[in-house]
Amino acid sequence: MLRKIVTSLHRVPYTIFLALFIIAAIVMIYALRQNNQTMVKLRAEVYAADQADGDVNSALNKLREYVYGHMNTDLSSGGNAIKPPIQLKYTYERLLEAEQQKAIESNSKIYTDAQNYCQALMPAGTSGRGRIPCVQDYVTSRGVKTTPIPTGLYQFDFISPTWSPDLAGWSLVVAGLMLLAAVASFLMRFFTRRNLKELL
Repeated sequence: MLRKIVTSLHRVPYTIFLALFIIAAIVMIYALRQNNQTMVKLRAEVYAADQADGDVNSALNKLREYVYGHMNTDLSSGGNAIKPPIQLKYTYERLLEAEQQKAIESNSKIYTDAQNYCQALMPAGTSGRGRIPCVQDYVTSRGVKTTPIPTGLYQFDFISPTWSPDLAGWSLVVAGLMLLAAVASFLMRFFTRRNLKELL
């Protein structure tokens, strides 16, 4: 079987394999570019959904599935990154505002509780100046502070595969095989001619 393949390679001129390699390489470059452009379009849809307070999860899932299934769509934050991880600025701002509002509402209730507590300790007959430190201490010890927003809620990092079974991946395989066949055909012709010259 191997001998048949070698004989077949010897009969086909290496220029045909070289031409097929060039065609496959052009298709591969086109497909890789299309993969990247589709990823950029899907990323823009994620940012638009974030800004409009739309369905960010659906847009993120489409982007995630596309990046995980296609070559040349890497968004990772590594050394060769196109961009830092996707950061949903407007989602972060909405989460932060909700957290701050929750803290303000809780602290308002705590301040009212502090006034009632300190008034019970220091009745109205005494000077109000003594209640101020009491209220401050009460609010400081029981006050609610805003907690940091977990980065997993607004930052995302997707990594594309090295090879994928799409047009770009298969044209890469074909281009590699055609290049190997062209080199093998050229070397076989070269050594065959050299051997013939030595025999003559």
